[in-house]
Amino acid sequence: MSSIKMVQYGVGNMSKYSISYAMKKGIDVVAGFDICESKIGNEFESLSGKHKVQDAREFENFIKSNKVDIVVVTTRSLIKELEDVLTICAENGVNAITICEEAFYPKNSSPRIYNKINELAKKNKCKITGTGYQDVFWGNLIMAISGATIEINKIVGSSSYDVRDYGEALAKAHGVGLTKEEFDNQIAVVDRISDKEREVLIENGEFLPSYMWNTNGWLAERLNLEVISQKQECVPIFADDDMKCEELNIDISKGLVRGMSAVVTTETKQGITIISECVGKVYTTDEYDKNIWKVEGEPSTEIVVSRPCTVELTCATLINRIFDLLQYDGFGYIETCKMPSNLFKQK
Repeated sequence: MSSIKMVQYGVGNMSKYSISYAMKKGIDVVAGFDICESKIGNEFESLSGKHKVQDAREFENFIKSNKVDIVVVTTRSLIKELEDVLTICAENGVNAITICEEAFYPKNSSPRIYNKINELAKKNKCKITGTGYQDVFWGNLIMAISGATIEINKIVGSSSYDVRDYGEALAKAHGVGLTKEEFDNQIAVVDRISDKEREVLIENGEFLPSYMWNTNGWLAERLNLEVISQKQECVPIFADDDMKCEELNIDISKGLVRGMSAVVTTETKQGITIISECVGKVYTTDEYDKNIWKVEGEPSTEIVVSRPCTVELTCATLINRIFDLLQYDGFGYIETCKMPSNLFKQK
């Protein structure tokens, strides 16, 4: 494992864990890159010693000049925001893995970018994938329950998380700090369209998926289900009192949006319905992360995970998945639903 050379792209909240966990598994983080001037020049520790964070504009030159086994991307939530960095990796034949939520299953929300990266990765013989918390707790956990079920009628899931743990980009995607009108015009309006209008947005790369949109697609493919319709609804969650949010450099006044609930409903040709909800918000003092999934059928089973260490689990999954990706037989954009279930990796 010590021979694996990793580049960290995005040196923010999540990278503290991804770099630390990489070291624990014998992976050498040989470089780090960021677009934020305040982070450029900062030092981080790796197996090969101390390194300084470099300007992201130097990323392409670095991977062209150095042998790299894997690039870990921990920056944004939409794949169009990662198109440039993933394209650079694919064009240069460098494997890449990201915790970008849409990258978990981008073919059902951004097919143009997915197809582009997939073809480049195949051509240049490398592998790209998306993983993270959803890989286990919205994906393979449900697969384990399904394996103990004879007949499935419906899969219902809900997951909540504190957006402060993931930085400003994710909080913005959840509408934190917006008024009701701003939320309606910037976020909710996207879903008040017909199926045909949604298809056009998806084909044009203009659709804004909630995290469960991609998760439902992943679940359907893993279960060999044919999707016949899918819709989503984003509902704002408002602050009942003024909230000070130092982590996001914002104060949320009473009545402003502190997050949202996104519900995705998927109907399949086989008659199995998947309804999943993700709730991302700035927590009050009595709220905590929770993951609840139920497979309804014969027999029905519900599993509840309370207070998961969501950030740490995301990064641990990311590092463990590096080995699955590098060992995968084939090239292209390889969704984790095509890989074995997540397993603990020995150093």
